[in-house]
Amino acid sequence: MITRRHALLAPLAQVGTVHAAPGGMSLCLHQTTSNAAGYRNSLEGYARAGIQYVEVIPPHVEEFVKKEGMAAARRLLHDLGLTAVSSGGVRGLWEPGPGRLKALEDLKSKSEMIAELGVDRMVCPCGATEKYTADDYPRAVDNLREAGEIAKRSHMTLMVEFMRGSTFIGTLPTSLKMTREAAHPNVRPMLDCYHFWAGLNKFEDLDLIQPGEIHHVHFQDVPDIPRELLDNGTREIPGDGVSPLPRILRKLSERGYTGPLSVELFYPRIQNGDPFEVARRIREKAEPVMRAAGVLG
Repeated sequence: MITRRHALLAPLAQVGTVHAAPGGMSLCLHQTTSNAAGYRNSLEGYARAGIQYVEVIPPHVEEFVKKEGMAAARRLLHDLGLTAVSSGGVRGLWEPGPGRLKALEDLKSKSEMIAELGVDRMVCPCGATEKYTADDYPRAVDNLREAGEIAKRSHMTLMVEFMRGSTFIGTLPTSLKMTREAAHPNVRPMLDCYHFWAGLNKFEDLDLIQPGEIHHVHFQDVPDIPRELLDNGTREIPGDGVSPLPRILRKLSERGYTGPLSVELFYPRIQNGDPFEVARRIREKAEPVMRAAGVLG
C-alpha cells in the first residue's frame, strides 16, 4: 500500500532525504517562510521536498486547530514524517514595559497549546524599540525567571532571541549575560544567523558561548546591500548572501551545537510562493553551505 508520506515524497525521490547524524546539524523549515500557505499546505510542501524538521508558528496552529482539532494537527505531522522541533513564541516578555502583562497572558495560552502539539520549546524575540537604562536590566533578569516559571508548567523552554534592531536585547553577549544571570532551566539563549551578522556583534562573540549553551539556531543569510538598508525582512536563503555562514556553523559546532538550523524568511515572493518549490530551493542552496561547514547530518 502506498502511504500518504510516500505519495508526497515521490516527486523528489531523486533529491534524497535529510538525515541527522550524531554530532551533525539538520535543516529545518520555519513556517513563517510560507506564511501565506497555512499549516497543512506548508507542511505538505515541505514534506514533498524531503524536509524532516519544522518550526511551527502559533497563528497557523491556532487556525488549523479551530477547524480540525489538535489531534488532527498532531496526526498530520506524524503522517508526513515531520518533527516539530520548536515554535514561534511571544514578544515583550523580557523588557520592562506596559505591555508585559499581556505578553505573560499570551505566553500561558500559547505555551499550553504548543505543548499539546508535542513541542517543548518556543522562540521569544526581543524587538524592543523604547529607550532603556542600565537599571532596567536587573529587572529584566527577574522577568526571565518569571516567564520561565510559567513555561515550566507546560514543560516548555523559552529561547531568548536577540534582534539586530532591538534597543534592549540586540546582541549575543547581552543575551548570554542575561540568561546566565537568570539561571532558569526553562530559559535558554538561541542564535539567529541574520541578527548576528547584520547586527552589532563581532565574530569573536561566538567564543563567549559555553559548550551546549545555544538551544536553537535560525539559519539565514545577509544580502549584499548597504547595511543601512537592512531591516527585519531583508533575509536571504543561506548561500545567497554575504555572511560567513560556514565559519559561523563551524564555530557553533565547536561550542557543542548539534540541533536544527531553522530557515526563517520574510520576502513576500517567498512567503507567498509554493511551499514545495520554496523548500526545494532552500535545500539546494542551504545544504552545500552546511556541507562546506562539515555539519550536514
